[in-house]
Parts: sequence; C-alpha cells; structure tokens
Amino acid sequence: MRCSIRRGIITSVGIGFLWLLITLKTPRETEDVQNVMAFKGQEDSYGKRKDVRLLEGWQNHTFQYIKTIQQRRKTWLTVGISSVPRPDQSGLLYTLVSLFCASSKIEQKRLTVLVHLAHSDLTGLRETIAHISTLFSPQILSGKLLLIHAPSDAYRTTDDTRKEAHRGEFYSKRNRDHAFLMSFAAKLSEYFLLLEDNVLCAPNFITHIHWKVDTMRSNPWVLLEFSNMGFLGKLFHSRDLPLLAHFLLLFYKEKPLDRLIPHFRTLLAQKNPILCRPFLFYHRFSYYTSNDSQKATPVQKKNPYGPDNPPAAIFTDMKVFDVHFPWKAYTLDESFFWTQNVSAGNHLTVILKHPANLSRVQVLTGTIVDGKHALEKGQVELGYDPEGMPQYCTSFALLVHLLEGQVNQEIFKSMGYDVSCVRLVVKANQVGGLIIRHIYLWEENPKDMEAAQSWR
Repeated sequence: MRCSIRRGIITSVGIGFLWLLITLKTPRETEDVQNVMAFKGQEDSYGKRKDVRLLEGWQNHTFQYIKTIQQRRKTWLTVGISSVPRPDQSGLLYTLVSLFCASSKIEQKRLTVLVHLAHSDLTGLRETIAHISTLFSPQILSGKLLLIHAPSDAYRTTDDTRKEAHRGEFYSKRNRDHAFLMSFAAKLSEYFLLLEDNVLCAPNFITHIHWKVDTMRSNPWVLLEFSNMGFLGKLFHSRDLPLLAHFLLLFYKEKPLDRLIPHFRTLLAQKNPILCRPFLFYHRFSYYTSNDSQKATPVQKKNPYGPDNPPAAIFTDMKVFDVHFPWKAYTLDESFFWTQNVSAGNHLTVILKHPANLSRVQVLTGTIVDGKHALEKGQVELGYDPEGMPQYCTSFALLVHLLEGQVNQEIFKSMGYDVSCVRLVVKANQVGGLIIRHIYLWEENPKDMEAAQSWR
C-alpha cells in the first residue's frame, strides 16, 4: 500500500515537472529553403494580410526540452493530435485509449504519440493533464506519449482574436495550433500521422500503414490518406513538416485546415489524392440513451463538427435479426444494423419527425478494418412531400451513389431544403452479410446561418 502511494506521488511530481517543461515555443527551422521559395508567389499574394510578427515569434526560439526530446531514439511514426476543450471532455482520453489499445507492444516500439493541449484556460489545462497523467503515466514516463502546450504569447491578443471571429475566421487558431504541433514533431520520427481528438482507430493500424508505405516506395508521394473525413488520418513525411507548418502560418486566416492541406499537397507536385483503403480512423460521437424509447439521441452539448441526426423513425424491408436493429444505424455510438442476403430495391429509410435543411450526409457500411460486409452497389436518395400516417415521402431525388460502400456528401442548398426522408437503396442482389454502421446527417441551423451572416 505504501509503495503504491509513494509511486503515485512520484508519478504526480514527475508529471507536474513535465508540464513545466512542455510550455514552449516552436524551434526555428532552417531546412528546405529551396522548397520555401516555391511558395514565394503565394506568399507575395497574401503579403499584405499575413502577420510577420507572428511568423518571427514562432520561428526565432528554441528550448532545452526540445533538445532533450530530439536526442531520444527516433521512432518510425509520430501520431499528432491538437486538442481543444470540448463539452465532452472524454474525447481525447478515448482517442488515446484507442491508439494504444489498437497497437501491439511491437507496434508501440515504432510509435510516438504527440498531443498539443491547445487550451487557453490554465485551470482546464491542469485538469486535462491530471486526467491524462492518471491514465497514461507509463506511456508518458517511457516517452511514448508527449504533451506540449504553446505559450500564450504564441497567439494574438484577445482583442485581435475577437476581430478575427468578427470576420468569421474561426479556423485561424486551429491552423496555428497545428502549425505548432507539426513544428515540434518534425524530428521525432520518419513519418507523421495527423489525427483529431475524438476518433476510433482500427486494430493494428500501424502495421496497415507500414505495409502501404512499403508498397509506395517506388512511387513518390507527399500525402497518404487513411480516412476520407476532413484532415483525419493524413500521413506525411516528417521532413515536410517544417514547410507545412510555415505554410499554415502564412495562410492560417485564408482557409480551414482540411482545405489548406490539399493545396499544400498540390504545391509539392502530388496532383491527385491517394486514398488508402480500408480506412483506419473514424470519428467518435457522444450520445445518451433515452429510457423510454431506448434509441440513442445526440447530446445537446456535442462536438460542433459532429452530426445532428434530428429525431426520426427508421423503416426497412430488409431482414431484421435480434440485437442489431435497423435504428442502430442512426445512433451516434458504435452500434450498427446487421442483415443478410439483400435484394435490389431493398431500402433503409430515415423519416424525419420534421422537415430539415440538410447540409451533409454520411453513410458507412462494412467493417472498419477490412471493409467486409459492405454494400456493393447502392445509392442515397433524399425524400420530400411526406404524406400518410405513418408518414412516407412521395418523391425522392438521387443524391449520390455509394463508392466502396461509403458516402460522405455535402448537399447543395437547393436540394437540401425541407428534406423529410433519407433513403439508402440496394441496387443489386447481394449474398451474405451486410453491415450498415452509420447514417449521419448534418443539419443547417437557421439561427447559426443568420448569426454567420450578421458577422459579415
């Protein structure tokens, strides 16, 4: 008992000392000067808008902690996560659990996990560090998990931030957060994998990535994508990170991160994206279960980037088996709908309680790791003009065909207005099992749209 208490005290003191060390700034990177010149034209076009002081402040300092970390043994892969406070504080913890649980002991020898705690509130920062150090002290003390935090003077003043928010540039801080993360990660490993702070990882994802990199040795690449969701699951050469961080700092106010990264890729001469299947990373969304309906409903204070899945009824003419019911495909947890031997014309239809203005639809079928039991041929349709009791939509319009069992489609405003149904339709007979993991809907909020327009 005394030994465990003593060990806990030593660990807490060690983590506290670590936190003091990790409050740092980005080291100056002087490599890839020739590549930086490739951005000269882009830099000049935004010359009047960029903040030169911000760039200089980020690139003119180095700290002892960076030197200490860079003297450690270089690993094969660094997984980088920039985390901000969220209503669901468990997101980052679940992500770290998923990362380490999905990796074998042999794979973890190749892995470094780098987390940038991009908190502006020091009280919240200390609480987050306490939670992480309690659960992951072995990984921290062994150097597998590194925590960093940018000092306050790495960002603009509060007044400047409010001016940016007034112009609707809410993504600028995220870009700078990731620039700091990438600058620090540049010399930790050979490759860098960018994740978000609320995701699930497929088992043995490191082995899958290592195999893909080996198969690409004869084909030059800048970016490999192990997810089709935003900037999640993007793999870079670590040697490109200083240049990418510099690029983000130049244009941090121009575009969101998920739009800057493809632009960076094309500037480094990779014209087309390289999607690596099966996808290995997926968002994890918070939910709670209603006692009377036993159907999952999104929490009110959820990830602002997560789906809305407004109240709805789920209908299907596919076979239904115990446990994995059709409505589970519409929940925001990890449950799913399972059926088998579907025929052309079979459908799973989401009938919304009230017509909604939808901005995006995502449908995921098949298993996470190898894509088995995915819908081979199918399409997603939007329905309108509901009638009857129970209601059904009298007209449908094709939105998109499934590609390898998946859809992640934004909806034009003219088509997404007053949608009452979302229907997944089977287009060919399919023998064997079928897993419909998720049907996610994003809703345009009229109040948010009016607020955004008022800022402009």
